[in-house]
Amino acid sequence: MADLSVAELSEALHPSFESDSGTLLTTGLAASPGAASGLVAVGSQAALDLASGDSAVILVATETTPADVAAMGLSVGILTARGGLASHAAVVARGWGIPAVCDARDITVEADSFVVDNRRITNGTPISIDGSTGEVVLGDRDVRPARPQEVLPPDVDEILRWADAVIAGRVTVLANADTAVDAEVARKLGARGIGLCRTEHMFLEPRRLDIVQRVIVDGGDAHIDELAASQRADFAELLTAMDGLPVTVRLLDAPMHEFLAGADPRTAAEWHEHNPMLGIRGVRLGLLRPELYDAQVRALAGAVADRRAAGGDPRVEIMVPLVSTAGELIAAVRALRATWEGELAGPVPPIGTMIETPRACLIAGQLASEAEFVSFGTNDLTQLTFGFSRDDTATRVIAPYLSDGLLEADPFASLDRPGVGELLVGALLRGRAANQRLRAGICGEHGGDPDSIEFAVQAGLDYVSCSPYRVPVARLACAQAVLGN
Repeated sequence: MADLSVAELSEALHPSFESDSGTLLTTGLAASPGAASGLVAVGSQAALDLASGDSAVILVATETTPADVAAMGLSVGILTARGGLASHAAVVARGWGIPAVCDARDITVEADSFVVDNRRITNGTPISIDGSTGEVVLGDRDVRPARPQEVLPPDVDEILRWADAVIAGRVTVLANADTAVDAEVARKLGARGIGLCRTEHMFLEPRRLDIVQRVIVDGGDAHIDELAASQRADFAELLTAMDGLPVTVRLLDAPMHEFLAGADPRTAAEWHEHNPMLGIRGVRLGLLRPELYDAQVRALAGAVADRRAAGGDPRVEIMVPLVSTAGELIAAVRALRATWEGELAGPVPPIGTMIETPRACLIAGQLASEAEFVSFGTNDLTQLTFGFSRDDTATRVIAPYLSDGLLEADPFASLDRPGVGELLVGALLRGRAANQRLRAGICGEHGGDPDSIEFAVQAGLDYVSCSPYRVPVARLACAQAVLGN
């Protein structure tokens, strides 16, 4: 097992630069590994225009939102002036296996250019970004391609099969995947199921985003039915890709400003929140607008029925996000069960909850009495434990703290054991004291970090869930952690 390090494995799965040519423009946060060269495209429309001419483009933005996802999908890399390791740009880029540099605070993004150190870089200018180091370079660099990311080399595959044998019965590696394409990649890379399907990501492209906006703003049966129909098709594709393996579906959980990106200004103003990460999201949105979660559960039940009718073996679980009180979970579970039973004959699938607030950790025993499994959302739990905005502190606070020795590691990259870790362990003890059969895992981005995985194995968690392209690293790290215990 020692013949292959997690660093070597990660490097083999992502492209890198052949040389150090070019002028360094700035350095930002290494948010998604890999290297890319392409033409600057400031904003989604520029990216769509340049990509239509078969040019490789690097999308540049102050920060990205769901409204940018079409352009992100056509880009070879992403550069943002804001946003941490758990920002929209970083999470989407890692999920898709493309490089990203975020929180490059030295750049100022304008209409069709960005400025850094009094140098203006206009649309169409070639630049290169290294998502493994955070470097942004003027000009093209030759890129050494990785081996096909979804096909592991035979020697690596053999070692990882050995790793799987080591961790069997101890810990399971799952993937965070929201589409059938993501699920297929994750399965090829060895994921044993989906530990987190972020259903809000199914509405990232503009037409789908419009459906959610109309449901939130206007309500009405027609909009709700449209939402349910679109998700039923998505769920059916996802369950086909993961047939026979578990798929954990997290109900809608996105800050309101992401749902309303690009909406009518008056509508956006009516729903404006001063702190949207702590506003109407997660279970709060589901209880205040119950038709949303009802539609999602109907869609999932319908997709399960479709898959069974086709001779498949769908295995689903439902997860309620951002719970902070037992009353929230009780009300949500009651509603979900009623919807499922009314939609599909047969047993209700396992229902669990995210633990992502400090209060949820402290009342984990109460939550475990109502849930069949819990998943620690360590991105939000880290943010709320430290009081660090995950979008605003990466370079202005965390980087200087690391340089000055005030932090040992970026807590959004490697799980903070003395603080967040203690909350997690305490929650696990309380939860399993109340429910001996309680399954528990990590589904934040820490699920793909080797040091965090070591902690998870030592704590006795049942699974880790990470981005598809981090699955091989997680498999190896889990085995090394088990052997090290």
